[in-house]
Amino acid sequence: MSCPSTRRLLKESTDLHKNPSPYFTAAPISDSNLHDWHFTLAGPPSPSPYAQGLYHGRITFPATYPLRPPSFRFLTPSGRFEVNREICLSISGHHEETWQPAWGVRTALLGIRSEIFSSESQGQVGGMEGNDELRREYARLSLGWRCRECGVGNLEAMRELWEVCRERGIEVEGEVDGVNRAGVEGQREIEGPREIEGPRETVEAEANAPASSGDNAPVGKEDQAPADGAVESTPAAESVPVPSAHAPVPAAQAPAQAPLSTVQAPAAAFIPTQTSSPQLALAESPSEGVWLDRAIIGVIIALVLLILRRVANVDDL
Repeated sequence: MSCPSTRRLLKESTDLHKNPSPYFTAAPISDSNLHDWHFTLAGPPSPSPYAQGLYHGRITFPATYPLRPPSFRFLTPSGRFEVNREICLSISGHHEETWQPAWGVRTALLGIRSEIFSSESQGQVGGMEGNDELRREYARLSLGWRCRECGVGNLEAMRELWEVCRERGIEVEGEVDGVNRAGVEGQREIEGPREIEGPRETVEAEANAPASSGDNAPVGKEDQAPADGAVESTPAAESVPVPSAHAPVPAAQAPAQAPLSTVQAPAAAFIPTQTSSPQLALAESPSEGVWLDRAIIGVIIALVLLILRRVANVDDL
């Protein structure tokens, strides 16, 4: 006898088959495991950047479903959710306190399409930030995306669904039908993303090529002169003696050494300070010698007086 979770999933699968929605298709991957589903969801209508996009994902149901909520993850890049990572929703396993057992796959996927895709992630688990241009590009590329696990292509699955909806009298909105027309005109299964990305990379390479080649020609010549000057400034500052700072500069070399003036100026400023220290030492040396001589003479006189006093004391004895 099947468990309540299996009976509930069988009921939902049958209901989706009898009463399909033109906005999504969902079914178990295999009949042997009803707790693992794949789905394909059409993006919300314009002006959403996800419009005309098809997004494939996976639903994992716990053994206690519907008492506990399922978990959702997207496998198709969208710019809104991280790829193949469980996302945080009020109807997912991250918020069991807000889950209602009466909800099911239909309620969850329609809620994701209408509410989640129209808001930003704001730091939620599994969400990501992106600009509208990137998300529109992902929407275009999603038409040729194919799942590696179940082997189903996004546009292929939705075309079959829309055909079934028309046969059963279910209206397919113009926005959703526009995805089909866009796929017929420009979709290339599997190789579609490569053909779309290729021209863009070529255009970017051609746009960058003139800039890089134009920069190398003039800038290289202008940069060589300062570079050479920088290399020559080091030996000039170290090897030039003090008199050379005042030596006249030849007229032919004046333009080439113009950038070096700013480098040699500090060296010339420091030269007097270096030469002034020996002069100060020479100026101070005579005064120090006189003081030492006087001290020595004083010590000698003191010794002589001390000796004479001792001699006088010996004579008295």
